[in-house]
Amino acid sequence: MLRLSKKADYALIAMKHLALREGRGSSSAREIAEQYSIPVELMAKVLQRLARRGLLSSQQGTRGGYQLSRDSETISVADVIQAIDGPLTVTACSAHDEGCGQFATCNVRDPLWKIRERIVSALSTCSVSEMASEVPVTPVPPRASASPLPVVPDAR
Repeated sequence: MLRLSKKADYALIAMKHLALREGRGSSSAREIAEQYSIPVELMAKVLQRLARRGLLSSQQGTRGGYQLSRDSETISVADVIQAIDGPLTVTACSAHDEGCGQFATCNVRDPLWKIRERIVSALSTCSVSEMASEVPVTPVPPRASASPLPVVPDAR
C-alpha cells in the first residue's frame, strides 16, 4: 500500500491552505498549525523544508509568514510529496541496489518500477490548485477497450 508520511500529509494541508489564501498575504506556521490541530514545531519544520525546496517563500517579522513561491496551478502534489519525503518508492530496492540478494533474479523489480512511474505521473497531474478547489472530484469511469460498433444504415 502506498502511504504518505505524516509530514507529507501536513505539507499538503499547508499547501492547500496557502493556495486558498493565494494573493491575500502570508500565513504563519502557528496560524496553519492551530487551524488544523497540528503541532506548531512540526508544521514549522515542514514549512521550512518546503521553502528550502523552493515551493514556498518566507518572510521574517511580525507580518511575516509563508506563501506559495509560484502559482498553485504549477505546483503538483508530486512536487510537495517529494520535497518532504524524497523520491517516491514502491520497492525496498533502488535502481542500482546490487547489494540486494535478489537483485539479479528478481522478476518483479522492473514491473514495480513501471508502476512507480505511473503513480508519480498521476500525482504530477494533480496541482495544489485542484486540491484547493471546492468542487468535488468525480472519478472517471474506465474506458471501454473496444471502439464503438459502426453504425450500419437500415436497409429497409
